[in-house]
Parts: sequence; structure tokens; C-alpha cells
Amino acid sequence: MAQESGPEPDWVSRMADEVIEAAARRSPGQPIVCASGLSPSGPIHLGNLREVMTPHLVADEIRRRGHDCEHLISWDDYDRFRRVPAGIDPSWEEHIGKPLSEVPAPMGSPFANWAEHFKAPMIAALADLGVPYRGISQTEQYTSGAYRDQVLLAMRERARIDAILGRFRTKKKDSPENQAPENDDEDGASGRGYYPFKPYCGGCGRDDTTITAYDDDTTAMTYTCACGFSETVALREFTRGKLVWKVDWPMRWAYEGVHFEPSGVDHSSPGSSYQVGGLIVDEVFGGEQPIGPMYAFVGITGQAKMSSSRGSVPTPGDALEILEVPVLRWLFARRRPNQAIKVAFDQEIHRLYDEWDALERKVAAGTAGGIETTGHVRAVSTAERELPRTAEPVAYRTLASVIDVTAGDATQLERILAGLGATVDGARPRLDRAAHWVEGYMPDDAHTRLREEPDTELLASLDDQDREAVAMLRDHLTDDWSLDGLTTLVYGVPKKQAGLPLDVKPTDELKAAQRRFFVVVYRLLVGADTGPRLPTLLLAAGPERVRHLLAV
Repeated sequence: MAQESGPEPDWVSRMADEVIEAAARRSPGQPIVCASGLSPSGPIHLGNLREVMTPHLVADEIRRRGHDCEHLISWDDYDRFRRVPAGIDPSWEEHIGKPLSEVPAPMGSPFANWAEHFKAPMIAALADLGVPYRGISQTEQYTSGAYRDQVLLAMRERARIDAILGRFRTKKKDSPENQAPENDDEDGASGRGYYPFKPYCGGCGRDDTTITAYDDDTTAMTYTCACGFSETVALREFTRGKLVWKVDWPMRWAYEGVHFEPSGVDHSSPGSSYQVGGLIVDEVFGGEQPIGPMYAFVGITGQAKMSSSRGSVPTPGDALEILEVPVLRWLFARRRPNQAIKVAFDQEIHRLYDEWDALERKVAAGTAGGIETTGHVRAVSTAERELPRTAEPVAYRTLASVIDVTAGDATQLERILAGLGATVDGARPRLDRAAHWVEGYMPDDAHTRLREEPDTELLASLDDQDREAVAMLRDHLTDDWSLDGLTTLVYGVPKKQAGLPLDVKPTDELKAAQRRFFVVVYRLLVGADTGPRLPTLLLAAGPERVRHLLAV
């Protein structure tokens, strides 16, 4: 008899298997290390969340299995300030070239510097998402001298590093359209020889510097700056600078003993920093390249790849204003890293929530598949704790419609939620997320406003069939004042008019009659041919208001 196989593992489980195996080979008995890197150069956008969630989910699975596993997040706050993001005072251009941690925070910020200002919202979002990590400030690492030995080693091995990088440099020296190598500021190439270290100027504080001489024995380093400043320092004591990116990244892999760190497609192409870094970490720093799957970009519905340089883009905090924590986690857990993710900020959010609620029902009924159940577990909990969930969930589209129609009136919400079998507190946090969506993202033409007074002209123009249907609806409104009861009523009126039982299977003719009836009711209630689902609209309006507007 063939042995019955277990459920198919999801991508998280498969990657956790690989990482555990690699860690056992490389560093038996030591904690497993997963890593992410984030640059607080501006608003940390929603796309960057994949840089964190991919290793988080893998690290979380490893911890669920009882292994000691740490998730590191390197804050690249010692990177140069490259450009002023949209919406910031253009005068900040005077700080371009300085470390992010030495650039003043935007006007009115309570934070000490630029980097801390833009780190703060991401730190808050990660706390809400249940992501435990150890944050590493690259400013602190470099300025404290933590990387001193690694910097000196890289400078001694600069010829070896240059040769590795040279295998991938594709710039044609005489090409007029390429005045600098593609990654000139990332690999340290210059006309004065190759140096993998970039000093920040002791005069102006910028990195518009060029090393002109270096002595391996004494570590004496001479550099000049575009501002005119020049000095000679002992690199073994100098901490005002950093390794160039393509050397810095593999140095960290070796220093931290990283076993797993994914990267975006821009770092994973041939000749990219990930490929080059694998050679540098091995041949220079004596370490090993971590397992590093490529992850696809995250977008929002109807918008291409996000980039903080493009100005106003959604952040994880923005997403958490309209999505519950488990739903946002589920988006990342259910898609393999190389699959693109779209986060819905438009009306597609209703479909997303419908899918999530369907999964919740299947899990509760025990009918969900293995991968579905695993993805759900990863969404609603971590190895350390359960995450906040809505105790009395009401369909997101229903909440949005109710909030819109009632303009968020607390008394009205309480009344309507009671009709849906929920309370205001029990419907949270979903209720609050839906309210944020209605306020900030609901399309203008999708808002619904009930008439204040009956449309007497329309009422007078109704033919006998429509007048009878409206009267039947009005007379039976409170027979079962619930969402299910109102659904049965509005679909049942045309059936009764046709002399059909309520459980009859709808024909094309019956569907046409129902559509005609719905249009009439919508016009009488909101002055349009369409609107929110009619039962939801009736429930939100309340029986007195509906009777008033349907006074045939």
C-alpha cells in the first residue's frame, strides 16, 4: 500500500527547511540569522515591506519549530542623502551628500534627524504587524568602529575586490552616453585607483570625496573633497565614512553570519550586488553568501512599481489604516516571493476581504486545504503571540456602505450593526479600517447620499406594476429587519408579482424584472440607477426613512 503523503508545504516551510539545513552545515549550534535592510532616505513605502515580511515569515516558521532564530533589520542610516523627496522643502538640497543621520529632519518633526524621522512610521507598522527584530543602525556601527577590522581588510584587499568587480563592469570607456560606470557610487571605482571606502568630508560633511593615497602599513589615508577640503588621517582610527555598497553588503553577511536575506529584482540580476557580493564575501571576508531568493515588487491596484523618489506613495502605515493586520500579513504569506503582490486601495479591497472571509469560514468549518490553513495561521499569529482580530466580522463592503450612507453617525452605526448581529466594539478593528477607507479612498462617484424628501415627481410617474412593487416593499419592510430578511424581501417582490414561489430558480425574465425593480428603488432612495447592495442600503437607511421615501 502506498504511503499517504502529508500536505504540500508552502513556500515558507520550504525555505525554512533550506535555511535550517544551511545553518546546521555552516554554524552548528549557533542562532540562525535572517536579515533585511531598509534605507530611511524618505518615506519607507509599501513595496519595502516585502524586504521585511519575507525573512520575517521564514524566521517565524523557524522559531515555531523550536530553533533559535534572529531577524536583523539593518537601518541604512549612514547612506548618503541623494535627493529631496517630493513634498519636502527644496532647500534641503544643501544636505545632499551627507549621511542620512546627519541631515536635519523635515520641518516640524519631533525627531533628531532625517533618518529617525522616516524610520519611526516603519517601526510602528512593524510593531503592529507582529514582527520582532533586532535593529542595527549602520551609523552606530561605522562611527563606533565596530567595522574597523572589516574596513581595513577591504582596503588591503582592494585589488582583489576591484578584480572581482571588473568581471562585471560593462561600461565602455569611450562611450559618450555613459560618462560613469552604472554603479560608480556603489562599487568605488574612480579615476584615482580603486578604493572600497568612501570618507565623509571633515570640512563639509559630504561624501564628494576622492581618496588620493593610502598606505597599507600605516593606514594613512589622504582624501580631497569637492569643497576644497583635504586631509590625511589614520584609517585605523577614522570612523567618518563607510564601505561602498557592493562591498558593504557582503561584509555585513560575514560580520553578522547571515543565513537568509532576500533581495529585489534590481539586486538579483546578473552582475548585480547580490551576485558580486557572493564572490566578495567568499574571497575577501571569508564568509558565505546567504540564501537569497529574489522577490517581486509590491504595487497598489492600478499603479505600477512604487518608488519613493516618485513622491506620494503608500506606506505600510497607510495600508494598515484600511487593512487589518492578518489580512495584510496574508497577502505576503500566500504569494511566493517571486510573485507580484497588489495591495488594493480602491474598490478591489472588497473582493480581497471577501476572499479573506471565505478563508476564515473554511478554516472554522475545517474544510480548508493544508496550504490554506497554514497561510491563515501565519496571518493571524506569530511564534510568540496571537494577533488582534475582529471578533464579530461584518463584510467589509457592507461596513463601507453603512458608514458612507450614515456618514459614520455613531447612533446609526450601533443600530445597524445590531441588525447585522454585531456590536460596535465587536466589529472593530475592521469597522475603523472601513471608515478610513471610506474617508480616504472611496471614489467620489461611489459615495451614496439618501434623499431627504420623497421624489414626488418620480413617484407620480410610476406605472401600476412599479407602484405595486414599491408598495409591497414598503409594507413588508419590518417582517424581518435583518440583512438576510431584507435580501429575501427585495429579491422576492418581483417573484410574488409574477405569482412565483420565493425559492424558484430565477429565469432571464425574472432577473430582468428584478433589475427593473431595483432601479426604481435606487432612484427613489438615492436618485441614481445603482448604489450599494440594496439590502445593505435599506438596512443603513432604517425603516422609517425608507417608508418616508417610498410613500406611494
